[in-house]
Amino acid sequence: MSIVITVSFGFNYDLKPKKLTKNVWCFFGSLDVPNKSNGGNMSNSCYIRTKNSYILVDAGPTYIFAHQAYQAMSKIEKLPVSIVINTHDHDDHWLGSGFYKKTFNAKLIGPSSINKNYKVGDKTRMLQLLTKDAIGDTKIVNVDEEVSSIKTINKGKVNILIIPVGTKAHSSEDLFVYFKNEKVLFSGDLVMNGRITSNRDGSVIGQIKALDMIDKKDWNVLVPGHGFDTGKTAMVETKKYFKLLKKQVLKAIEDDISVDEVTSVVKLEDFKERKLYKELNGRNVFEAFSELEFYEKK
Repeated sequence: MSIVITVSFGFNYDLKPKKLTKNVWCFFGSLDVPNKSNGGNMSNSCYIRTKNSYILVDAGPTYIFAHQAYQAMSKIEKLPVSIVINTHDHDDHWLGSGFYKKTFNAKLIGPSSINKNYKVGDKTRMLQLLTKDAIGDTKIVNVDEEVSSIKTINKGKVNILIIPVGTKAHSSEDLFVYFKNEKVLFSGDLVMNGRITSNRDGSVIGQIKALDMIDKKDWNVLVPGHGFDTGKTAMVETKKYFKLLKKQVLKAIEDDISVDEVTSVVKLEDFKERKLYKELNGRNVFEAFSELEFYEKK
């Protein structure tokens, strides 16, 4: 297959792929909110090499990001992209899909929430926030295949599992991806490290369930949705955060702390040095109170 890629202009993402295993490379975003300075590059996007093509996990925030990521990967090996797996519907993870669809007619796989929540022409968070040189050519592209049960992808000797959580966790629908051959797990935003998660669309109970599911997989490398730790400690922060959040909010409810008071009582100060603590922690506590106020353990 002849692959012709034009030179990418616009926002310079200065992308450098990091090799994690023999056939996995990732681009790691900053531990920040999306902004004009980072061009939305604040989540992680990964390439899995098969014999004849690449499979992606999360396409990234913009068309230009995806274009530049592919240019960087082409210096390693110039293969087409056959499949893009997007883990959930937050747009920093999937708006780059349009590049792979246009250039390679790649098959786009993801949760149904992407198609349900976004329509062609909608102005997503990235499209409203970022500069014109970053969002050029970025458009909403529908997922080709919606995943609601475990799906296996076999490409030659490569075996990949796409596993839906089955309940609201980080978002209304989350997938994680397991590359069995090299024991690499791609968690999407179910796992983050180095920064506080955002639980605005999620569930404390669902998150804990998802983390238990991930824990049961035999992985040596875990790529979080945000963060740089991909080793055996990659999950430690997220597991501790949600267990403490649940425990302390339930204790506050038991002590008759009101919703107006809970953020001043439950502070999770073990995490105050993490990025985005001030921006996100209070909202997470508030949302957890709303979820757990009438919680009955099953």
